[in-house]
Amino acid sequence: MNEKIANDLKEAMKNGDKFKLSVLRMLKSAIQLEKTNQREELTDDTILTVIKRQVKIRKDSKEEFKKYNKEEEVKKLEQEIAILNEYLPEEMTEEEIIKAIDEVFKIVNPTNMKDMGKVMKELNTKITNADMSLVSKLVKERLS
Repeated sequence: MNEKIANDLKEAMKNGDKFKLSVLRMLKSAIQLEKTNQREELTDDTILTVIKRQVKIRKDSKEEFKKYNKEEEVKKLEQEIAILNEYLPEEMTEEEIIKAIDEVFKIVNPTNMKDMGKVMKELNTKITNADMSLVSKLVKERLS
C-alpha cells in the first residue's frame, strides 16, 4: 500500500497535478506520523485505518463548511475524499448494512438503547468496510 501511494505521488509530480500531489503528501505525512507513533513498520491494515481516519476528518469538515455555505471548500474536500477513496476497498451499500444489522438483531435480540453497545460490538465483526456513523445511525433508528 505504501508503495502504491509513493508511486502515485511520483506520478502526480510528473503530471504536474498539484492538487493530487498535495493530498498525497498530506496522506504520506499522516502515515509517517502513525509510523513514528507505533515505532515500527505499518501493515496495510494500519495504513487503511490511517486513510479512513483522513477521510472521516474531511467528511466532518465538509459538513461544517456546508453549514456556513462555503461551497468552494466543500468541493475541495469532496475532491480530496475522492482521491483518498481510491486507496480504500469499496464501501458496503446501505442495503448490505441493513442486512448485517438484521442478522445481528436476530443474534443479540436488543430490547432498548442500552443494548446498542452489544449490537455495535457484534456489527464490528461483521462489517469491515462501511461508514460506521451511518451504521450507528441505522442501529439507533432501529432501536427507537
